[in-house]
Amino acid sequence: MPHPPPPIAAYLRSRAVAAPWQIQGLPAGPFTGAVVIPSLAECRNLPLTLHSLAANPPEVRARFLLLVVVNQRGDASPGEQADNRATLEMLPAWKGEYGLEHLHWVDAASPGSELPPKQGVGLARKIGLDLALAHLDFAGGDPLLVCLDADTTVQPDYLAAIEEHFACTAEGGASIPYRHRPAGDPAGQAAIDRYELFLRAYVLGLQQAGSPYAFPTVGSAMACRASAYAASGGMNRRLAGEDFYFLQQVHKVAGVASLTGTVVHPSPRASHRVPFGTGRAVGDMLASGEGRLLFYQPVLFRILGEWLACVAGHGGADGAGLLDRAGAISPHLREFLGQAGFGAAWDNLLRHNPGEGRLMTAFHGWFDAFRTMRLLHHLSDNGWPRVPPEEAVGPLLERAGSEGAPDVGGLLERLRGLQGV
Repeated sequence: MPHPPPPIAAYLRSRAVAAPWQIQGLPAGPFTGAVVIPSLAECRNLPLTLHSLAANPPEVRARFLLLVVVNQRGDASPGEQADNRATLEMLPAWKGEYGLEHLHWVDAASPGSELPPKQGVGLARKIGLDLALAHLDFAGGDPLLVCLDADTTVQPDYLAAIEEHFACTAEGGASIPYRHRPAGDPAGQAAIDRYELFLRAYVLGLQQAGSPYAFPTVGSAMACRASAYAASGGMNRRLAGEDFYFLQQVHKVAGVASLTGTVVHPSPRASHRVPFGTGRAVGDMLASGEGRLLFYQPVLFRILGEWLACVAGHGGADGAGLLDRAGAISPHLREFLGQAGFGAAWDNLLRHNPGEGRLMTAFHGWFDAFRTMRLLHHLSDNGWPRVPPEEAVGPLLERAGSEGAPDVGGLLERLRGLQGV
């Protein structure tokens, strides 16, 4: 098998996870891509995911390593432990049943192989992605790493659409279109519709503001080139939000583009495994009512857009000057930027980034997706409290040239249409 290029080799030496984890069986590779699937107590759902992958054309599937990371911490419940044991026992049968010749797995659940305390899906993804790197074909180009979840199904055009996207784009990362599967009851459907609408409205607001971070960050719907993975430092080990921070970092080093041509279908179920995210949001709404999830007011995205335009048209102003201009947009914006140390940061960026292109890239590295989200939180807490979706989404749709709708379901369909789903 050809040796990986120096940047990948350096990443494997210094940043990749170490033993005790290893791939069960010897993958036949090298492969031009790998799909990594973390699995915690997913014995009922994982077969659906594998079955959907098996519907992809065999000649395309043959180019991808499919790697399931069965994982748990030492404090996993007895039910989770039993489910993971069953999954590990069934994987050889599923490999044969679905004709997935290149399906392999990592045991991160048996005694001695469990995840450390306070670790979870971030580390599980990282284990699989790091181990997959050694089985990729770097002689033929820049291979691909794809993130999927064990409760998410894909379409028969999934792998081909990912290959085609990266063959035609310069960016190193991709956000894949998604649409949650239907829930099993009306309450669950209302909850997942509202949550997906929140995610989509946020991305639309960022897009209208001119933010370079206007792309979905869904863990089961993202991919990147191996070079971008290594350059970004690999997957982080966060217990939740690992997808958000990973794509943010990939964007900083290699860019993230929205993929087209396929859709992935995450689960709509409630879950309390992680402190935030889809499962937690759905569970909270089912327990406490849909009012638990309110939306940002559209004016916040206008403030954000005016701020980004202000920086883009800085005209050589120093940090103090830009802070004054920010105060004219909103005193709360000025307060946030002052607390974040923007003045000194901007002066430093000016000194070390000659040329407008480099300066703007450096600015968006500082004012990144996380700082953008923190600004919106700050504005919400200081003058513009969150509102129901019917008040928040309609103005965004109108600004995008689309009509509103009287309810969450209608608003969601409008947004899905706008965002190519």
